Amino acid sequence: MRRQHCGAGLLSVCLVFGASTLDGREPLRMRVSPAVALAPGFLTVRVSVEAAAENRTLQVVAESPDFYRSSQIQLDGAHAAPVTVFEFRNLPSGLYQVTGVLVGVNGPRATVGGLAKVQPSPGH
Repeated sequence: MRRQHCGAGLLSVCLVFGASTLDGREPLRMRVSPAVALAPGFLTVRVSVEAAAENRTLQVVAESPDFYRSSQIQLDGAHAAPVTVFEFRNLPSGLYQVTGVLVGVNGPRATVGGLAKVQPSPGH
């Protein structure tokens, strides 16, 4: 499958979102790119997880009013990779809420979110 690239007139910025704890650390950060893509959309989601023994799973969801896709991976506590990349391919047109959830031994530890738009391709 070919990657779809944004045209010159479209936004080409990345969205960055973080979740903070009371001590100011960010256990979970996420970057979604591109912010705007042409259908069928291809989104790359980079998630940074602060190392912690209680980390168990990481889930990322891309959801629009008409489409839902998710991916989940197991984490090896403090030994997990600091950055995980998720790719969502062939997304139809729509405004997507992208959400990342870090789950620990006692349930959700942090949640981050962002938006990405998949626009119809010219002529479709």
